[in-house]
Amino acid sequence: MLAAWHKQSSGCQLLDGSSFNLDFHSVPYYGRDPIVEKHYVSARSRSQASILAFLAQDEKSQTFCYSNADLRKGEEADEIFRFIAFWEKTHGQKPRHLVFDSKLTTHANLARLDRMHIDFITLRRRSPQLLRQVYDLPRSAWRTVELDVPTRQYQTPRVYEQRIKPTILLTNQTATASKLITRYAHRMLIENSLSDAVRFFHLDALSSTVGLKIDFDMALLVIASGLYRLLARRMRGYAQAHARKIFQDLLDLPADVEITDKEVRVQFHRRAHLPIVLASGLCDRSVPIPWWSNRRLRLTTDTGR
Repeated sequence: MLAAWHKQSSGCQLLDGSSFNLDFHSVPYYGRDPIVEKHYVSARSRSQASILAFLAQDEKSQTFCYSNADLRKGEEADEIFRFIAFWEKTHGQKPRHLVFDSKLTTHANLARLDRMHIDFITLRRRSPQLLRQVYDLPRSAWRTVELDVPTRQYQTPRVYEQRIKPTILLTNQTATASKLITRYAHRMLIENSLSDAVRFFHLDALSSTVGLKIDFDMALLVIASGLYRLLARRMRGYAQAHARKIFQDLLDLPADVEITDKEVRVQFHRRAHLPIVLASGLCDRSVPIPWWSNRRLRLTTDTGR
């Protein structure tokens, strides 16, 4: 199903494919079922019965492009290679660049990625020996880098200074430090998208304890994510908006629906965000819907346009 979705959306150039964010998400389960294993649920900072799902996100479009919820304990570390195999089979080449958290896979698998000539960025796990090496470095060994990031909303925050453990990046790339730090920071995009998926697509609302059924729900999430991103591209100012915002402003609009033998006509009422929909060029186009008995869909407004 996911492969068919990739094939169908290839003409829209939805997925850039140059870099991917990878992450796991645990969907909490509150009943009792011996089949459901315990996994760490980050929202509750504890291990509890849950369904573990793996998700890959295209970094440029911020679209989910792969999912798998049919995972059992002990299989997590190798899921990254199942994604690689899926992408290669679907697109004819391996992913070029992957970014993920340090716990997503093992060091042995990092070496395997390197042998496959796939670039990656992750965090290096901080052992006591590694921390001693960092703290023993002289001040002269450190340097300041400037990050090329967009203007932030809060430019003069108040801070409280305190000694913390250092963050250490692990990569097989030969890029500059500023580029590596900036790209790893973009990994948070998948965290933001997961949060949006929980609140809007109800990702954490389990439909079953059967992994295969939940895996199907995840596949629908991937497709829905892609459809919302395609719509966002058409709406001026909404290219980076989350699905929930797109739905509230541009889809949850009152309308009159008229069904005839030849078409289904949806006539929107006047609302504040309607000019954005009009400017997108989606209105007054006759779109064939294969499962509507040869009827076509036409979006229109009561403005006469």
